[in-house]
Amino acid sequence: MRLLPFAYAVRNLGRSPSRLFLSVAGAAMVVLLILVAGGFVNGMSRALKATGGEHNVILMGAGSEESVERSEIEAGVPGVLAASVSGIRTRAGVAYVSPEVHVMLPVRVGPSQSAANPQSRAESVVAEGSGGSRVPRPKGRQVMMRGVTPAASLVHESVSLTEGRWPESGADEVMVGRMTGTVLGISESDVQVGKALVIDGRPWTIVGRFSAPGTVVEAEVWLPLADLMTATKRETISCVVLTLDPYNEATGEGADFGDIAAFTKTRPDLELVPMTEREYYGKLASFFGPIKIVAWVTAGLIAVGGLFGGLNTMYAAFASRIRELGTLQSIGYRRLAIVWSMIQESTLATAAGGLLACAVGVFLLDGLAVRFSMGAFGLLIDETVIGLGLLTGLALGVAGALPPAIRCLRPTIPVALKAV
Repeated sequence: MRLLPFAYAVRNLGRSPSRLFLSVAGAAMVVLLILVAGGFVNGMSRALKATGGEHNVILMGAGSEESVERSEIEAGVPGVLAASVSGIRTRAGVAYVSPEVHVMLPVRVGPSQSAANPQSRAESVVAEGSGGSRVPRPKGRQVMMRGVTPAASLVHESVSLTEGRWPESGADEVMVGRMTGTVLGISESDVQVGKALVIDGRPWTIVGRFSAPGTVVEAEVWLPLADLMTATKRETISCVVLTLDPYNEATGEGADFGDIAAFTKTRPDLELVPMTEREYYGKLASFFGPIKIVAWVTAGLIAVGGLFGGLNTMYAAFASRIRELGTLQSIGYRRLAIVWSMIQESTLATAAGGLLACAVGVFLLDGLAVRFSMGAFGLLIDETVIGLGLLTGLALGVAGALPPAIRCLRPTIPVALKAV
């Protein structure tokens, strides 16, 4: 079978600049949405699964395995663990045992309510409007607060202080993650060292900033454990995070998760449930599975809409060339060869749109911060997502060209030559 020259399909692209623009732009929009959906799913999965340390174990209250925020254990449990469990990693005599409080609290940027209005806390939630009416004060956005001790710097190895210092207990000081501004919906300049966050109706000075690449920890606010317990009026902690030493050079022994599980069974009075940190965040990733499905379904529906739009464009383009297609048949080209040339023409346009969308995705969208209920994460547009986007662009070209081409080649040669 003799095929039409490839240059014939290339030249036909330039015959109608407006049609070419619509084809390229439509394909680019569809592929870009596929990239966003794929980057969203990849970024969320990576952030949750990479948050836990390889040898970290988290102990929570029985019955609260699905949410550390609901967990409550006695404040003396960390000391019991450090004294009773062998194989916990130590450095200079300090055990890798971190008592923590995890709680979501409203946070906003601005002066404290008590400073702006010396009324009681119940009355300070409203302010006089210009017309004398009482309007609500801004409540801020919910942010994950983590009360920690200095031992947290040992347990959470991915966390590194990038600016300033650690907060001191009793001084109303906090340190913020790199994505805290994204969670609060403000610019990074508003959460720099020296600025203030309003928590519990009073300002807390930002004295440090930290990063934890690829984890949801970057969207948290850390403050001294005692200060957070006082602010939330609680006497219990949420969990204990400890790091096991798989092999201790000093003793020649090591520990694994089974040792922690055995300890919790021998001390039922503590009501503890052990879980590896990666297992805990892996369960959170499974919990957000429906959100990922919705993202893909939305992208698929938009892709179907883009496909129908491409079909309309191709129908209009090929319908005006019926006489040309009849002429090609009369000089000896078979219909299959003409269909193949039309597919080449359509695929070139959609592939160009796909390449344009991939360039935008790699240079502008990769790493873009996205806010969700657990904090924030960055879009991850890797080679798999890019490959999926390019395949989508090619599929749009093939699927968008076949139905119009078959319909336009249906008339016989005499009828096609008489078409206007």
